[in-house]
Amino acid sequence: MIFSAPRNANALATNPTLAVLGFKRQLVYHLYFWAFIAVAPLVMVQWQQSHYLLSAILILFCTNALLVIAFLRLRGSYFLKGRLFPLLAVVSAAYSTHINGHAGLYWAYPAASALFFLLPLREAIGSNIIFLVVMAVVSFMKFPEADFWRITFSLGLTCLFAMIFSWLVGKLQQELTRLATTDPLTGCLNRSQLADILNGQIQMRERYERVSSLILLDLDYFKTINDQWGHLAGDKVLTELALRLRKRLRESDQLFRIGGEEFMIVLPETRQKDADALAQQLLSSISARPFLNDIKVTASASVAEVSKGETWSVWLNRADQALYEAKSRGRNQAVNAARPLPVVGRGIEDMPDPASG
Repeated sequence: MIFSAPRNANALATNPTLAVLGFKRQLVYHLYFWAFIAVAPLVMVQWQQSHYLLSAILILFCTNALLVIAFLRLRGSYFLKGRLFPLLAVVSAAYSTHINGHAGLYWAYPAASALFFLLPLREAIGSNIIFLVVMAVVSFMKFPEADFWRITFSLGLTCLFAMIFSWLVGKLQQELTRLATTDPLTGCLNRSQLADILNGQIQMRERYERVSSLILLDLDYFKTINDQWGHLAGDKVLTELALRLRKRLRESDQLFRIGGEEFMIVLPETRQKDADALAQQLLSSISARPFLNDIKVTASASVAEVSKGETWSVWLNRADQALYEAKSRGRNQAVNAARPLPVVGRGIEDMPDPASG
């Protein structure tokens, strides 16, 4: 049985952050599914042995697992963010060990390991500390001293190894996401995040009337730099350009490299006139002093404020058209994108026929 595909599979394919989230949900789904398969038969086993309280706890465990599975499949969310699992795991494992001896103890090991895959790392560490203390107390009361020490140290090592593995996997995920979402040369964001970030600014415009603007910036005659000084020099120019741009941006602004020598800056809470002033400053900082001591560089730019009702591709296309205009006017200048004309007087008779496609 596999985790259901997301509604927009293409989004997972192009957005590394969503891809990681999708894999995490699949992991959670399968852990709960197989935990349910393993624990459900024990309900009847414990009931037949007249362990009614333990049967009730296991029923709660199975119910929680089914709710998590249902929420993941139907709503794409994590029921109660998995908070019930550590509580039910600690109570069921401890109580089962208390009444069943070693037969109940065996379930503590997979439960302790699973916590690191189902909860955030800090919560998993805290839950496992409590888990280990509870199991140590039960073991001390139930088993001989030699067994108590063996159980405590073996369970503790299991938790430690699972914690180290989970921490390393988390670091690996972060690094892979960083590599997939940033340009390796300049450290700018790449196109994989472009649609999501622009859509986020559009939603802020639609819901809260908070305007945003973007700047497209393209180096003039960059091919000449590569031809005359070599591609290594061209790479150094791009790296230094990114540094110069970042020095004039706010923390909330986002810098993309969307082409060979083309950059985009997303400016939240910024009107077009303010974005235009920033674009002029950026062009001045580029042309003010040479790159690599003797390479003089200029750039062309365009500015576009998001308009209500337009998609991110339309917004970006308006900026792109303005950038072409800046190039045709002689380069080394910024051009403001024309605002889209409002659609007025459109009646039913003007609407396209759905049957026509």
